[in-house]
Amino acid sequence: MTRPTPKEIKAMADVAGVPVDAEVATRMANSIGPAFEGFAAIAGTLPFDLEPATFLLVQAAEVAK
Repeated sequence: MTRPTPKEIKAMADVAGVPVDAEVATRMANSIGPAFEGFAAIAGTLPFDLEPATFLLVQAAEVAK
């Protein structure tokens, strides 16, 4: 988990359909950067079941049972 750069944020926003200019991307990077630095010490150590991206997959599997 690394601190995102303004270039990465702009690319992600463009893909998401919410284009932002370079100044806004820079402000976003500066705003969320400290959160990434704060979690750097535990990055990759959380149990997989706490990963939010898998929520829908787990929810669907429980419904299918």
